[in-house]
Amino acid sequence: MKPIIPRSGLNRRSLLSTLAVLPAISTPLFSISALAQTTAAGGVLPSWNDGPAKQAILEFVRATTDPASPKLVPSEERIATFDQDGTLWVEHPIYSQLVYCFDRVPALIKAKPGLANVEPFKTVLSGDREAIAKLSLRDLEEIAAATLTGMTVDEFDAEAKKWLAAAKDPRWKRPYTDLTYQPMQEVMSYLRANGYKTYIVTGGGQDFVRVYSERVYGVPPEQVVGTAGETTYGYDKDGKPILTKEPKLLVNNDNAGKPEGIHLMIGRRPHAAFGNSTGDRQMLEYTGAGDGARLMMLVLHDDAQREYAYGPAQGLPDTKVGTFTQALYDEAKKDGWTVVSMKSDWKHIFAFE
Repeated sequence: MKPIIPRSGLNRRSLLSTLAVLPAISTPLFSISALAQTTAAGGVLPSWNDGPAKQAILEFVRATTDPASPKLVPSEERIATFDQDGTLWVEHPIYSQLVYCFDRVPALIKAKPGLANVEPFKTVLSGDREAIAKLSLRDLEEIAAATLTGMTVDEFDAEAKKWLAAAKDPRWKRPYTDLTYQPMQEVMSYLRANGYKTYIVTGGGQDFVRVYSERVYGVPPEQVVGTAGETTYGYDKDGKPILTKEPKLLVNNDNAGKPEGIHLMIGRRPHAAFGNSTGDRQMLEYTGAGDGARLMMLVLHDDAQREYAYGPAQGLPDTKVGTFTQALYDEAKKDGWTVVSMKSDWKHIFAFE
């Protein structure tokens, strides 16, 4: 199936979910900010409860890094990939990059006043959540294309940083970058301490995630693989070379696009892969198809009290955001993937708890 957002770099998964979740967003509509990464303390994976999931991580690292192990993985082949939304940080009630797109509309109108009375921008400016929820996918595509392209990559970087420093999640009243999962931060740190390179492989916008990936996750921008649009080389009015973001899709890094993106950008099959939804299925399949020790893990959001509960696997609510189907759950069990219960396997979810 062709991506629904062929121009902007936001993917089908992000925009399809919007129609279901926008009515639930509380006023104000837009928010986010930034926090320094908390360092794990108190032993190996201290935010994990003892159990099969934690043991699977420890055993995988031991088996692939112990020089005496028959499953030893050469250091140059130690690659681990992580989805972001719903795997490394909160994705409910709406993906953060999509919030960014809506939040950019007022600035867009200021630069182009003629759009103020043009749909779909007029509806977004109204703040009417019911009307916004009825916007078509073509409308959302137009909004994304207008807010994510047409500027230089440096201008985009500056605008995204400014937004991240100001907006907050409506439930926790904290910057979105506070809402990373401490147990997953510990997994990334533990893997890196044992010679693994950690990559973020996201269906979200590559340029957007690169703005904060190193500060928030310790993952440098060159180790972020995401949905990307084309850029054009040129010169500014002073003759300085620039790259301009164009409204044309280059890589749709979701579903089957994830292993394709891994091959294109990394060039090695991961030995470990972490996700939480159907959009990550092919990445985990691709990882598991390799030789030697492999670790495939899926985070199941089953803790409505501390975070959110959604599936619809195992009878959980079907929210259309970060969909984890029963078919995916069954495939995981059949193929030996580890399903991580947020409720049972994690002592703590956030560093600020």
